[in-house]
Amino acid sequence: MYKNMIVLLFTVLGVAMSLPDVLAAQAGPARAQLDRFTTGLHSLQADFTQVIKSQDGRIQDQSSGKIWLQNPDKLRWEYGGEFPEIIVADGSKIWIYDEALQQVTVKPQSNQVSDAPLMVLMDSSKLDAQFIVTEVGDFEGMQLLELKSLGDEPEFERVLLGLSSDGIQMMTLEDAFGQRTEIRFSNMLRNTEIDASMFSFTPPDDADVVGEVPALD
Repeated sequence: MYKNMIVLLFTVLGVAMSLPDVLAAQAGPARAQLDRFTTGLHSLQADFTQVIKSQDGRIQDQSSGKIWLQNPDKLRWEYGGEFPEIIVADGSKIWIYDEALQQVTVKPQSNQVSDAPLMVLMDSSKLDAQFIVTEVGDFEGMQLLELKSLGDEPEFERVLLGLSSDGIQMMTLEDAFGQRTEIRFSNMLRNTEIDASMFSFTPPDDADVVGEVPALD
C-alpha cells in the first residue's frame, strides 16, 4: 500500500523513545511535551486512523489499524480492512507483507532518522542532527513540532508531530507534490509487555518474496 511512508513514520516515533533530559531546559512547548512523553518510554501500543489527501484536499485513501513499538528499533504496523498489510521491523530487516497480492518485500533496516521518522521515539540524538526542528504553535488543542529533513533528497517536505499532555496524538507528512498523510493515534499504552514474536516475521509459503532474505543460522 504505502510502504515507504510507513518506513518513514517508523523513524519519527523511534528517535523520541530516548529523548535526553537535557532537552527539557531548551524546549518550547511542543518539544517539552515530546520530552515528557518519551522519558522512560520502552514500548508503545496504539490504534491509528490514516487519511491521505491530495493537494486540492480530496481524500485519496482512508485506513486504520494497530502499531506496536519497542525500544530501540522494533516495530509492527498492521493495516486492517479490505486490504490488510503487515510491516515488521525486526532490528535488521523490514518486512512488508501485502496479503492481497501475497507478496513480501524485505529490505535492510536503516538507522537514519530521515529514512523512517517514527524512530524519533527511539533515538533522540539523531533528531537535531538530521532535521531542522521548529515549534509551530497550537492546533486543535495540540502543540505542533515541525521536522524538515537535512538530507539531500528527502521523501517528505516536512513532518508535523501533534503533541498534548497525553503524548503524541497526530503525525502529518507532506510530500513535494502536496500530498498530505495524516495519522491520528488513540488507545495508547505505554511500557506494556509485548510478546517478542510480534517483532519477527516468516514469509508464508505461498507468498512471493522480493528483496534480500537473511540466511538462516
